[in-house]
Amino acid sequence: MTLRALLLDFNSYFASVEQQLRPELRGRPLGILPVLAESTCCIAASYQAKRFGVKTGTSVADARRLCPDMVFVEARPAVYVEMHHRLMAVVDSVIAVGEVLSIDEVACELTGSWQNESVVRRLAGEVKAKLREVGECLTCSIGIAPNRFLAKTASNMQKPDGLTVIHESDLPEILFPLKLRDLNGIAKAMHARLERHGITSVEALCRAPRERLRQVWGGVEGERFYDRLRGIEPPVAPTRRGSIGHSHVLPPQLRYVGGAYAVLSKLTQKAALRLRAEGCLAARLGVRVAWRQRGDWERVARFPPMQDTLGFLRILASLWAERPPYGEPTKVSMVFSELTPDTEETLSLFPDGTHTPGLDSVFDRIRRKYGNSALYFGGAFPAGAQAPMRISFTHIPDIALEGDALVTP
Repeated sequence: MTLRALLLDFNSYFASVEQQLRPELRGRPLGILPVLAESTCCIAASYQAKRFGVKTGTSVADARRLCPDMVFVEARPAVYVEMHHRLMAVVDSVIAVGEVLSIDEVACELTGSWQNESVVRRLAGEVKAKLREVGECLTCSIGIAPNRFLAKTASNMQKPDGLTVIHESDLPEILFPLKLRDLNGIAKAMHARLERHGITSVEALCRAPRERLRQVWGGVEGERFYDRLRGIEPPVAPTRRGSIGHSHVLPPQLRYVGGAYAVLSKLTQKAALRLRAEGCLAARLGVRVAWRQRGDWERVARFPPMQDTLGFLRILASLWAERPPYGEPTKVSMVFSELTPDTEETLSLFPDGTHTPGLDSVFDRIRRKYGNSALYFGGAFPAGAQAPMRISFTHIPDIALEGDALVTP
């Protein structure tokens, strides 16, 4: 079977960018935080920190316990996005980028002479060399295999700065030393389900018949996984975005009811801007607040599909009025879901004032010209520069849409 996929994964990307741009951080155990607060957790860790057991999701307190010399810095998403585009241009100058999977991961399709191992190894080495010219800390691990799933697996087999090739003749034995959770698509819940079915190792998974995996997964996805393990690239139907949302850990100065609402207002305005930019309507708004020592509170509202900021803020206000009389909020989040294309919008014969397309159009033009902090609804005013742009696993922010903070004068 031919080598058809190359996957490049940047090593500890956020931390590596910080170490590249700030030489005083090089060689030190580093944790990247969403906000500089003792109550938060690491969203990334350098390899020096990982050697002590610090990883994504490790709390600040636990990271200090594991590594007393830990250094923490606040994330700079705009910097990571700008560096991402610079690095993608470098990769694309050597081998055509097929799909950007996340801010630190890219897949390339191998065709023609690139499917020859000696050729693709040379190209991979050239990519690594050109990336080192951008910055010595910006290393990557590359996996090459018959399909993207195995290329992803290969990229994780030698870190940091690795290069691993998996041939059809290597299968399935080359996978046996791995743990089930090392395979992309097997998270905590699926791991538990596999164990309930008596599949406790990668070897057992590889030897399981197709029908058994269909039974374990509860459908055709089990058959697709069976094929992926064997180097086949099963066809997958295109997906459509299901939600748009934002969350933010509140800094100490905003851990009161008014501060939490201001941040929620800002997040809702940002999400509404993205919703319109992506040509979507939303029919559901969900809000969640984490309270210190009280757990989470959440509410959901459904409504006719729309994309109007003012209408969303009115719905947010009605949900907020139902909040419990708790003391200190620590984190807020909101999400628009039940999305449909705005080309499918059906206008009401009896307008109720919730749709304000002209107002949003003016707002969006002003923001595109002068930045997102130029104009916004006043409910977000107390949030100031809080809730800046964030980077999720699958979403690379558009700086023009999400990059500017709402800065109070």
